[in-house]
Amino acid sequence: MLLAGIAQAQQAAPVAVPDPAPVPSADAPAVAAAPISTALPQDNVTTLGEVRALKPDDEPLDLYRFKNPVKFGDNRFSRDWSEPPSPEQVSMGGGYIMMGVVKGVMAAAKGVNKLTGGPAQIQAAVARPPPELSAEQRQRALRFSQEQDAGDAPPVK
Repeated sequence: MLLAGIAQAQQAAPVAVPDPAPVPSADAPAVAAAPISTALPQDNVTTLGEVRALKPDDEPLDLYRFKNPVKFGDNRFSRDWSEPPSPEQVSMGGGYIMMGVVKGVMAAAKGVNKLTGGPAQIQAAVARPPPELSAEQRQRALRFSQEQDAGDAPPVK
């Protein structure tokens, strides 16, 4: 009850609306009456000026603009963890039983390689150096290019 009384006291006072125009009686003379406006006065209404919406620059969103400053190294979990296969991978791999058999065989082969000291089944790639021409091959290529030019330009030494 107390809250209802406080809430009622906080409400604004009702706005008085003028009475509608009196209805002329039958024996009164007919006079054209001006309509009474029931609208409230709006003298202190502020309006906004012109508002324009500008199109933003067409700068693509770069998701990698800010790099994470914290670098995490490999740990026991990241080395041994592998994502579970998707249903598509399972069906392409022959089902769960076949995938388990293949994983077991691979673990056994890895154990045998470790016991015998053999190389790992998967090794890092090593790039070979770019091919080099021997001195004789360079001389032959120079003579060939000079013969092809046939006097168009003097030979470069």
